[in-house]
Amino acid sequence: MRLDVEALSKAGGFSGAPVKREIEWGEYVFDVYVRRLSYHSAVSDFKAVAANGDIAAARIASCIVNEEGDPIFKVSDITGVEEDGSPVMTTDEDGNKVERGALAADLATELLVAISEVNGLGKLKKES
Repeated sequence: MRLDVEALSKAGGFSGAPVKREIEWGEYVFDVYVRRLSYHSAVSDFKAVAANGDIAAARIASCIVNEEGDPIFKVSDITGVEEDGSPVMTTDEDGNKVERGALAADLATELLVAISEVNGLGKLKKES
């Protein structure tokens, strides 16, 4: 087979549209869209490593997207820390600025599990 875009497309060589998954977190059930690992996610991983950043947060930010494939998180949304090292702030009901904090660990885990499932990672095949 000749290596070209058409052949790769037929062989599944492109990441395609986001894949819908359902995750449960506490009493909530969310539909999430997962972008398959691709060139985009590899670049995101490399940038995180080069910047001594958080590769798990970079993976979530690059792979959890909306239905159209646009990212819904920035790395700072996951870590709770801006690029300059300051905490991510939000406004409470009284209009006061308060630290928002990092994404809940169990929610981050659910998102990473969804990413792994979509990409077939971490599943061992039984040997015959």
